[in-house]
Amino acid sequence: MSVLVVGLNHRTVPLEILERMTVNDGRLPKALADLRGRVNLGEVVLLSTCMRTEVYATAARFHGAVVDVRNFLAELGFTAPEDFSDHLYSYYEDGASSHLFRVVSGIDSAVVGESEILGQVRGAWEKCAAEGTAGPVLANLFRHAVEVGKRVRSETAIGRGTTSVSQAAVAMASKRLGGLAGRRILVLGAGDMGEGMARALAATPGLADVMVANRSWAGAVALAGKVGGRPVELGALGAALEDADLLLTSTASPTVLLHADDLEPVMAARPDRPLLVVDIAVPRDVDPGVGRLEGVDLLDMDDLRAFADAGMAGRRSEIDRVQAIVDEEVERYAAVATARELAPLVVALRRRGEDLRAAELERFAPRIEGLDPKQLEAVEALTKALLAKVLHEPTVRLKEAAGSPGGERLAESLRALFDL
Repeated sequence: MSVLVVGLNHRTVPLEILERMTVNDGRLPKALADLRGRVNLGEVVLLSTCMRTEVYATAARFHGAVVDVRNFLAELGFTAPEDFSDHLYSYYEDGASSHLFRVVSGIDSAVVGESEILGQVRGAWEKCAAEGTAGPVLANLFRHAVEVGKRVRSETAIGRGTTSVSQAAVAMASKRLGGLAGRRILVLGAGDMGEGMARALAATPGLADVMVANRSWAGAVALAGKVGGRPVELGALGAALEDADLLLTSTASPTVLLHADDLEPVMAARPDRPLLVVDIAVPRDVDPGVGRLEGVDLLDMDDLRAFADAGMAGRRSEIDRVQAIVDEEVERYAAVATARELAPLVVALRRRGEDLRAAELERFAPRIEGLDPKQLEAVEALTKALLAKVLHEPTVRLKEAAGSPGGERLAESLRALFDL
């Protein structure tokens, strides 16, 4: 079985398509069961973030597996396959491990070097393992990927500066408003992204007020306490927005939380004060129609990507260093994976040969019982040497072809021929 990845991300599809194919924790068990039920997929890890939705899987048939994942995404997003097929990317074997290592290193992110992706990748693997879909092959791949992510951040400067989506969202808002001093800010969402934005705000001097709203009141209270802000009931969101200069939002809600109809009376109550809304949730928390309201400036993940691209020049020189580490780790992983994959087969082949040798010696025992100990020792040595010579070439060929389609066929042939 070989490893492949099929997916789409913030660079390959528009936001409106990506958000349809986002899988939150509530949808994960059903999505994984669906994927495991596909004919061509074996082990599965589903990585879904605000930037990407990717399926990592083991598969015997590459093209069949790609079609299975494409159909899964089409059904997940209620979208015809032809509407996004040209935007899908797929990588196989070394290409798949290289892609994952780039992702976990942060050089495939909208915010280059972002730190959040490392935890997201590890979390996706652990959740899929808990659901029983990530077996030993993907466990070894993802364990190695986490090591790569840590190594990159310790040996390069890719992680210095603004290196999280939440920090970038606050920086983008600050630039748009000409600074945050004296501003009243409402953070909607107390998850990882919401907390990241709230902590970035807490480190910004001169804020007039930071409010935190969340679908769970306990979550709002807890986060507000961490950052010196004040919690706001979700039902009082409209009143809070009447006082806010900036709304930062990122929840895990599968549906829109703020519609144009909700915000229209709020803006009518503050006709001379504009409102900046930064929505980095995928799927979006804010209806795009909000951006057409008078006095509202709406920014989303597409705007954040453009902002991050413009500010990445300082870290661009580090990308080559990161890529060199990725290339080195791909080779190391392939060597380890090959040895791990082949070792049981080689052991089984040699054990079968030894069993046959011992059985034949036992069958011929009556014919050689008259030999003296020295002669019996010579027979033993001769049969062992002959067996070693017979098995040497298959073992060498198997190792040379490992990791290739030919190697897979050769391994299967050995299993069939020797009943391994």
